[in-house]
Amino acid sequence: MHDIEYDFSEDDDEDLLKIAIVGRPNAGKSTLVNHLLGEERVIVSPIAGTTRDSIDSRLKWHGQEIVLIDTAGIRKRGSIEPGVEKFSVIRAFNAIKRCDVALLMIDSEEGITEQDEHIAGYVLDEYKSLIIVFNKWDAVEKDSNTINEYMDKVRERLHFVSYAPVIFISALTGQRIHQVLEVANRVFEARHFRLQTAEVNRIIREAVQKHPAPMKGTKRLKIYFGSQVATAPPLFLLHVNDKELVHFSYKRYLENQFREAFPFEGTPIRISFRPRDGMDDDY
Repeated sequence: MHDIEYDFSEDDDEDLLKIAIVGRPNAGKSTLVNHLLGEERVIVSPIAGTTRDSIDSRLKWHGQEIVLIDTAGIRKRGSIEPGVEKFSVIRAFNAIKRCDVALLMIDSEEGITEQDEHIAGYVLDEYKSLIIVFNKWDAVEKDSNTINEYMDKVRERLHFVSYAPVIFISALTGQRIHQVLEVANRVFEARHFRLQTAEVNRIIREAVQKHPAPMKGTKRLKIYFGSQVATAPPLFLLHVNDKELVHFSYKRYLENQFREAFPFEGTPIRISFRPRDGMDDDY
């Protein structure tokens, strides 16, 4: 951790990598933050629900400034007590809204729960980048197939965020802690990556050649051209003859083709379709 410097000033952090650490109560979120910071800045307790607020800490990693946002654990809605805890959960959701990358902390001993799925879904709804972090890995009895079994569970229960990298750590012992900021920075870069327009149209052309666009009745979807019009997250705008002809499965197919060209690791991709009348040339 000798490459990390700490800075707890309140300067503007608009352009910094902001990482929200989210998950169920007692998943080890505050322990991870404290290990990264090298100090007891966030209260750590074996009692679930100790962190009552979203706490921002700023650090420098290899010269890059990063903001860590520790959040209160997010329980099932029916388990949330009124008052302070309810307010803390609202603050946790707000932390997701203002972060770039969310670390979903999962207790390795308990495995993936329904609530973990809900939190991942909320991160996706906000179009934030995501890393799945199995914590307390040191407490799991392992054999040569243990990681494969966990990855199978990820693919089964978190299939809707299949692009999210998965890491296995112990926030308590420091096992693989170095991977957290390394992967978060990589995901942040992917979130801001922009494909050149010529590359976008090459991908579209080859995708249509491999798997022609669907028909609706006697009318076939035509994709005239496309471009990436935004980053964070990547947004692709495709000009078509009729956007009503776009089936969700073909949209997913096109997303997969973009990811084959550039993985966009950890980040959702948005694809928007705009009708363009009077154009006949198509891929």
